[in-house]
Amino acid sequence: MIDITKLSSAYFVRRMNDEDADDILSLCLANKQYYSYCGKQPTKELILSDLHITPPGISPDKKHYIGFYNGEILAAVMDLIEGYPDESNCFIGFFMMNKGLQGRGTGSKIISEVCAYLKGNGFASILLGIDRDNPQSKHFWKKNGFVVIRETEQDGGTILVAEKTL
Repeated sequence: MIDITKLSSAYFVRRMNDEDADDILSLCLANKQYYSYCGKQPTKELILSDLHITPPGISPDKKHYIGFYNGEILAAVMDLIEGYPDESNCFIGFFMMNKGLQGRGTGSKIISEVCAYLKGNGFASILLGIDRDNPQSKHFWKKNGFVVIRETEQDGGTILVAEKTL
C-alpha cells in the first residue's frame, strides 16, 4: 500500500476529497492550454466524479487522488492508481501543476520524487496517457523519462500511452 505522505520531501501531500473540488477546479481552470487539447472543460461535477472513479476491477483504496501543498498553496494534483494495469505498475490518470509554478522544474521534481518512492516500494513502472496533439504535455513527460509505447483512440482524440520503467 502506498503511503502518500512519503511521495514528496518538498511538499505536504494529502488525499483530496469532495470539499477540495473548488480548489482543484481553480487550479485546472488556469491551465487553459491543456483543456484546449483534451476537448473538454473542467467543471466541478467532472472533478467530483474524477475524485472517485476507478478503472474496472480496481478498488477505491488503490486510488490516490492527491494534492501537493507548499504551505496553503496547492502546487499540483495527481490521480495515482496503485496496481494498475497490473500489480507491478502504477498509473497516473491525471497530473496538473499550479500555473504559477510551471516552468521552474517543480513538476519534474514532484514526478522524480514519486518515481523514486514507487521504485523503492517494488513497483516496476508507471504508465499514463498523453493527448497526442498536446506538445507541452508530450515534452514534459518525455523530459521526465516516459516513452510512448502505443496509441489508443478515445472519445475526443488519440491518446499516447507512455511508460517509465522504474
